Amino acid sequence: MFAKRATTAMLLAAAGLVLLAGLPARADAGFQRWIADFRNVAVQNGISGATYDRIFRGVAAPDPEVLEKARYQPEFRAEPWEYFDNRVQEDAIRRGRQLARQWKPWLDRIERRFGVDRHILLAIWSIESNYGEALKNDRIMRSLPRSLATLAYADQRRAKFARTQLLAALRIVENGDISAEQLTSSWAGAMGHTQFIPTSYLAYAVDMDGDGRRDIWNSVPDALATAANLLQKNGWRTGETWGYEVVLPGGRKFPAGTMPLSRWASIGVVRANGKPFPRPSDSAELKVPDGRAGPAFLVVKNFFVLKRYNNADKYALAVGLLADEIAGYGGLVRDWNRPFERLSYEETEELQKRLGALGYYSGPIDGKIGSGSRSAIKAFQERMGLAPTGHPSKEVLRKLRGQ
Repeated sequence: MFAKRATTAMLLAAAGLVLLAGLPARADAGFQRWIADFRNVAVQNGISGATYDRIFRGVAAPDPEVLEKARYQPEFRAEPWEYFDNRVQEDAIRRGRQLARQWKPWLDRIERRFGVDRHILLAIWSIESNYGEALKNDRIMRSLPRSLATLAYADQRRAKFARTQLLAALRIVENGDISAEQLTSSWAGAMGHTQFIPTSYLAYAVDMDGDGRRDIWNSVPDALATAANLLQKNGWRTGETWGYEVVLPGGRKFPAGTMPLSRWASIGVVRANGKPFPRPSDSAELKVPDGRAGPAFLVVKNFFVLKRYNNADKYALAVGLLADEIAGYGGLVRDWNRPFERLSYEETEELQKRLGALGYYSGPIDGKIGSGSRSAIKAFQERMGLAPTGHPSKEVLRKLRGQ
């Protein structure tokens, strides 16, 4: 047995050296050794050497942009209004409604099979990949093997996660769901239209279109059904909402934790649209992401199921609010407590274009305010003698129009 193990180890090591020999001379030697060593781990976990070599062909050095994103600490604290303005906005709503019509036959089938509301799935699709547009953007999507190997090799905080996800990604290719050449992801390994990490893909991926592959990169039905399967298996309640916008009575504190909606109503908490709670016995928890000055919500079971997709209150709220807008249920009664007058989606695109024309901004014209847009706004504000807040306000747009 020992001799057999020794022979196997020698063969694996030799194969690793062959893999290294095929890499460019300028490659990172330490990274190459890591790839060769991890080949042994992969083979011991049931991955064929041929699959491993195919996936890592041409991967020579760590991806510096992955490490930059992993280390990045935003200088600008994401206020609630900023988070939601970038996700629950006119273009996402308009395109969600158009795609609901375009994909209606498949959405009908997915709803019947999994019991998850189509508007929730459309909202997830929007927030995760901008309805698939992110998959076409080389600045966002990159080689999954290189990205995860970079994190495993050079980021101690994420090394264990990256190794686990890399093994799962190898299994996906081994299973034939996607080719090695098509195995792309975000910098942290999230894949496809609905941005699944590899282990979640293995647990929930669905071949909805029946072509024999679970392809969340190229098949919209597979991607949306995979998201629906995750939600269903984590307890999604068919025909029920995620929560309600509410109005809080002034001059009192509210208990933490969950209570029946009837109990919340008895202490003066009412729906913002004036309607009664349809299931008064449902347990609900109060969420005030923008404090008492902003909108308040009572969230129920499906809100916490959404957090199984992404364990953040803001994420689950954004999905729920965008889904309601796509469905035509209406927006917030009480807006976020932002310290400026908000721009429309089209005005935000105009602001980015004008900043670009003046040399302040070189990022995408996408109507979303990220760190690049904020830095450009701050630079322009300083030039104009304004307080450098970085806020995309109507005041800034008016100043830009005057240039």
